[in-house]
Amino acid sequence: MTAELVRGQNHTLPQTRLEIRVSAGTPVVAGATLGDERGTVCGIEWIAHPGSPQLPGLEVSQQAAADHRLAVDLEALPAGAHRVTVLLALPVGAGGPVRFGAVPAPFVAVTGLDGTEIATFTLTDLDAESAVSALELYRRQDAWKVRAVGQGYAGGLAEMLADQGVRDPAALAGSIQEAVTRGLARSVAPPPPPEGDRVRHATGSADHRPTAPPPPPAPEPPEPLTDPATTGPAHTTQPHTTQPHTTQPPTTPGPAAAGASAAGPSAGGPINYAHPRRQHAAPPSPPPAAPPAQPGQPAQPVAGDATGWSMDERLYNQIWGMFEDLARAVAAYRSAVDFAESRMDQELDRALSDPRNRIGGAGDRAREAARAKRDELASRARETLDRDLAQLAAEAAVVEPALPAAYAGWGNPVWHAHRIPMEIPMALRIGDLHLPERADLRIPLLVRLPLERGMWVDSGRTASEAAALMDTDRLRRLAMETAVAHAARLLAVYPPGEFAVHVIDPAGSAAGPLAPLVEAGVLAGPPAAGPGGVASVLAHLTRRVDLVQMAVRARAADSLPPDLDTGEQLLVVNDFPHGFDDRAVTQLRYLADEGPAVGVHLLMVADREEASAYGPVLDPLWRSLLRITPVADSHLADPWVGHAWTYEPLTIPPGSHVLEQVLAAVAAARRAAGR
Repeated sequence: MTAELVRGQNHTLPQTRLEIRVSAGTPVVAGATLGDERGTVCGIEWIAHPGSPQLPGLEVSQQAAADHRLAVDLEALPAGAHRVTVLLALPVGAGGPVRFGAVPAPFVAVTGLDGTEIATFTLTDLDAESAVSALELYRRQDAWKVRAVGQGYAGGLAEMLADQGVRDPAALAGSIQEAVTRGLARSVAPPPPPEGDRVRHATGSADHRPTAPPPPPAPEPPEPLTDPATTGPAHTTQPHTTQPHTTQPPTTPGPAAAGASAAGPSAGGPINYAHPRRQHAAPPSPPPAAPPAQPGQPAQPVAGDATGWSMDERLYNQIWGMFEDLARAVAAYRSAVDFAESRMDQELDRALSDPRNRIGGAGDRAREAARAKRDELASRARETLDRDLAQLAAEAAVVEPALPAAYAGWGNPVWHAHRIPMEIPMALRIGDLHLPERADLRIPLLVRLPLERGMWVDSGRTASEAAALMDTDRLRRLAMETAVAHAARLLAVYPPGEFAVHVIDPAGSAAGPLAPLVEAGVLAGPPAAGPGGVASVLAHLTRRVDLVQMAVRARAADSLPPDLDTGEQLLVVNDFPHGFDDRAVTQLRYLADEGPAVGVHLLMVADREEASAYGPVLDPLWRSLLRITPVADSHLADPWVGHAWTYEPLTIPPGSHVLEQVLAAVAAARRAAGR
């Protein structure tokens, strides 16, 4: 049975030798790129295009045409290739259309070598785009799947190649178009397509099967899961470059690495389907082998089945894969349900517009038939979603117990046996994410270490519906307790003496929540209070940023003062902006902007509404921080389809003394190291 995919939906491939057939109704350029597990194209040798049409396991056409057949042998792909992305582009300077919105929707089919269709996808809803990522074949748990992508690029082929991490994409796009131009000059007009293909050109499928529209844009979320500093803005967490993990991992946010002001789908740009912080080369370590699956059953999940240099990196990448799979599975389900509703409305309009159906029972029968079709489509979509959710839940059940302390929740027993490490981990868990389709399926929210940006714990009652129902004092205390728990986690995962925590509590109102840090003796100094204390801490950290920046620029690290602590520094600020004058606010903004690059980070507890008296001057500060909440709130959005994800803060189990035990271990490790 052929799977008719909608944007974001995936389907398992039953075989590895395939054909990808493209019917566009107008000459288009067809190409394909290979990507590693994160989707990064390692170089031009991983790109098949008219000027270089063959790669191991992949062959594309040498000229623009209305119909293409791409040959794919997934088992013959180069080592390290985990994705094949099929690209379509309109030829430049050929006198044809310049945007896909002016031509029939391209139709793409994945078939076996005998021509049997496995999956089809019609690229609807294109307008000003002149290039589009049509679909991708990707490896997941030793099985290959196809995913309908359909992301268009108004900037054309160069923009599309840049989105995949290709170096000098404009030059490569130009050489591809030159090869196409030479091919057009040599070619003769192709024969007319068969009848079935002509029907496809006009309708999108040979049997007039309807296709679902893309997922509707999500409402603009305050916080997309992207890093604006690397995306420009969008994913995402990147574009797409980072070095392989070594002793000092690259500073990248992780899946869950959230950001503040990146443009999501609702910001007017196309959805970015790229994966965050893509690596240029897949590490050599193979994933563990999965247990053999029963016939007709999905493969049994295994913790750490992604690639990586270490188990921690494999788990990190696996969590990213789970996050992406959940986002796309839910997007496909929501799109299918919306399509079912839309088709029912259209059928009812057509039936009731006929005067003959307004008399007798014909109209009632038409309504019943339309609703029955809607229910059938929605039911099939839900079955597919439930199957995908069950597989992800099984994977989560295997992954969660295998997580190291830095990735684990406070209730995980691994924390009770935790020892302060000699190297910093790859990432840190700061919460969980889930979608309403299955609230018990939680994806860890990880941020890469060292931190690339600070965090803001929103203590305002307008932060969420749950916060609005809480007492103000209770909410502020909860927000400060959340900040203390995050500071304790950071102290616990850094080697002894390589991470220091400073606290500013202008009015001394956070003595209760700060007690665990103070009593354990792990702070760099007593919490600063009053104008003098605020000024002293800010001056100390500002001086550190200035000195380290000058030493880095001059390549003179040996010239730093001997009393300067070059370890990572965290400044916890309670109840901002109370106790801050204009000079202090300026210094804080400076630390937020310049500090992360030289190891100084902010963790603020604040109510943005209370800072409104400063006007827009603080807007850059808020945007530079990752906003999290002390209670559950749906304020984060993924970088692929823009779902509003519910963020759940990490909580310490009632009656547990894990926080005190962790801080005691930090203090003991420091004493043993003489720090």
